[in-house]
Amino acid sequence: MLAIINSLALVGLQGERIQVEVDVSGGLPCFDIVGLPDASVRESRERVRTAIKNSGFEFPAKRITVNLAPADLKKEGPGFDLPIAIGILVATGQIENPALNDYYFVGELSLEGTLRRLPGILPMACYFSSDNFNFFVVPEDCALEAALAETVKVIAVNDLGQVVNHLTGVDVLEPVKVENKNFISHAAKDDLDFAEVYGHEGVKRGLEIAAAGGHNVLLLGPPGSGKTMLAKRMLSILPSLQFEEALNVSKIYSSAGLLNGTNPLVADRPFRAPHHTASAASLIGGGKVPKPGEVSLATGGILFLDELPEYRRDVLEALRQPLEDRVVTVSRVAAAVTYPADFMLVASMNPCPCGFLGDAEKECSCTPYQIQRYRAKISGPLLDRIDIQLEVPRIRYKDLEQKSITESSKDIKERVEKARKIQRMRFKKYGLECNAQMTPKLVKKYCSLSQDGKELIKLAFEQLALSMRAHDRILKIARTIADLADSQKIEAEHLAEAIQYRILDKQSMFI
Repeated sequence: MLAIINSLALVGLQGERIQVEVDVSGGLPCFDIVGLPDASVRESRERVRTAIKNSGFEFPAKRITVNLAPADLKKEGPGFDLPIAIGILVATGQIENPALNDYYFVGELSLEGTLRRLPGILPMACYFSSDNFNFFVVPEDCALEAALAETVKVIAVNDLGQVVNHLTGVDVLEPVKVENKNFISHAAKDDLDFAEVYGHEGVKRGLEIAAAGGHNVLLLGPPGSGKTMLAKRMLSILPSLQFEEALNVSKIYSSAGLLNGTNPLVADRPFRAPHHTASAASLIGGGKVPKPGEVSLATGGILFLDELPEYRRDVLEALRQPLEDRVVTVSRVAAAVTYPADFMLVASMNPCPCGFLGDAEKECSCTPYQIQRYRAKISGPLLDRIDIQLEVPRIRYKDLEQKSITESSKDIKERVEKARKIQRMRFKKYGLECNAQMTPKLVKKYCSLSQDGKELIKLAFEQLALSMRAHDRILKIARTIADLADSQKIEAEHLAEAIQYRILDKQSMFI
């Protein structure tokens, strides 16, 4: 007898329908799985056999052939255990007259028949359209995650017996209901606050502009000047995640297996800080079974690279395409998978190997060759993609003794959110969130300059030997400064301030 069961596979961040065709016929007992299964899928034969027996059902001593269609798509992971087991029970008549056309099954079986949690359930659940009436049967630990999709009725099950009882009408389970908005909390966090940072008012202004427009930032200064402290507080002034943004971020974390059953939504913007020994594959994504890397896990938030020149050059060069396109494509022989990489890069570095070049208090001990070699680790094209470059000088003792209360993250965040609201309205029909995402066409449309502004950008372009990319990025920064000032036009003072944030172009410091 033949049984066809619907299931899903995860390809990148997209769910793909898989038909599990199970045929049970006479002949010598055997159990074959075909359709490009990997090792974990082939091993499901023993898990399914034992789980069926330990759940009180009969495993047939017959010839069993399982085909996972389409046959040209590589099948990975243990999620096909449950649909294979259901297919065997249907094909042998142990589940009678089931109406399974609207059911999709995913789950890993233990030897005793219970179901274990799987990664990637949320993007699988997003496969369904609200136009169709479908049921998605998943392990109980994944139910809240799947229910976030709102386009499918999620049936949470704990073991194989419970699935059979539901399908046969013995104990029908109700779909899981969840209030998605309850997972989003916009309560301000007070553990990291810009009020704790004394001095550096100019740097704070630059970081406020970066947060308002989604611009990449490089912090340059001696050891102990507060670069890492400032970078970690960037999250406290970024706009709160909206539900749709949180859902998109959660899909990435789900595919990477980083969500938990009790809190299945990433409600706060990510802050990823990989160590400088990280490989290109861990940063960009990849592996034999492609997984999202740090640039994808930082989507919607911040990727912080501390001591930028300490990263391998091939790792840094791999960032160039994601910074430009905001997506990353991982190509393998079997397929090419595309992940989002829409993050803010915040990097920090010393001006030289010892860190004290140009410092007023300590003398630099590096030779010119050491300085040149240190700076050459970062290529010009990569620096060109970093919009705002800020010098973070050594803090003075009188700044620590100041009695006045510095501005809090809450106050800065209010201005940032106001500017972001202006940008969302401006780019509503384009589907963009901030100025940093503008295409050259949109830069030309929304960053028009007065005659004084044109003369100023022309002077900067010629004297600083700017590239066209740097030219556009200066205009994007100027547009953000104008938004913070609630100005519809980019004035000359907005443009002048934007040019000041290209300190590396001015100093011609890097090769």
